[in-house]
Amino acid sequence: MSGAAIAARGVSKRFAGAAALEHLDLDLAAGASLAVIGPNGAGKSTLLRLLAGLARPSTGEIAIDGRPPTDRVARAALGYLGHATLLSPSLTVRENLVFAARLYGVASPHERAAEQLASEGLAPLADRRAGALSRGQAQRAAIARALIHAPALVLLDEPFTGLDRGATQRLAARLAELRARGHTSVLVTHGLEHVRELADEALVLCAGRATWRARTLARGDELERAYAEALERGERAA
Repeated sequence: MSGAAIAARGVSKRFAGAAALEHLDLDLAAGASLAVIGPNGAGKSTLLRLLAGLARPSTGEIAIDGRPPTDRVARAALGYLGHATLLSPSLTVRENLVFAARLYGVASPHERAAEQLASEGLAPLADRRAGALSRGQAQRAAIARALIHAPALVLLDEPFTGLDRGATQRLAARLAELRARGHTSVLVTHGLEHVRELADEALVLCAGRATWRARTLARGDELERAYAEALERGERAA
C-alpha cells in the first residue's frame, strides 16, 4: 500500500476575522505519520478539515498527491474522522458501513462491512440503528466508516475520544498496522499517550502557528517541553 503525500504552502484560515491558522507550511511524505498536538483552539481541527477538503484556506494552497483536497481522486484516497461521526442515525451500523463502502467504490461492500464490524468489535451491534448507539459505540462505528476503503491518507481528529480500554487498544493496534503498511496518517490529539507509538513526527500548534516539529523519537524530552510550553501559552491567551 502506498500512501499519499501532503504539501501545504502559506496556509491561513480565518473565521470572522479571527485567525485559526497562520501561514502554515507543511510537507509530509507518502507513508509518513504525523501527530498534531497543542492546546484547545490551536488550529488542530481546522488543519485536519482543510486537509480533508471540508473547508478551504483563506490563503495558501494544499495538495494531496499534487491535487487539491477537493479533487475527486484526492477525496477518494482519504479517510476522515472528525468530531461528528458522519453516521446516518436512521440506518443500522451495517447499513452505514455498506453505504460508505459503496460511496467509495469498494468491491464487495457487504463483505467489507462485515470485516469492519469484526475488526471494531461491532458485530453484536450490526443491526442496531446508529442513532441508538452510545458515544463509545458510535465512535467505533465512525472509525470503521472512515477506514472502510483502506484509504491511502488517514486523517483522525481525537480518535480515542469515548473509547474504553479494549477499543483504545484495538484502535492503536490498527493504526500501527496501517503505519507499517505504508499508509500516510495525520493524528490530531490533545495528549502524548499515543504520539511516539503511532507517529514518526510530531507537530506542535499554538494559536494557529507551528511552534515545533521533529521526529518523535529523536530528541529526548524536547517533545514534552515543546508541548508544555504550547499549553502554557494557550492558557495565558485564554
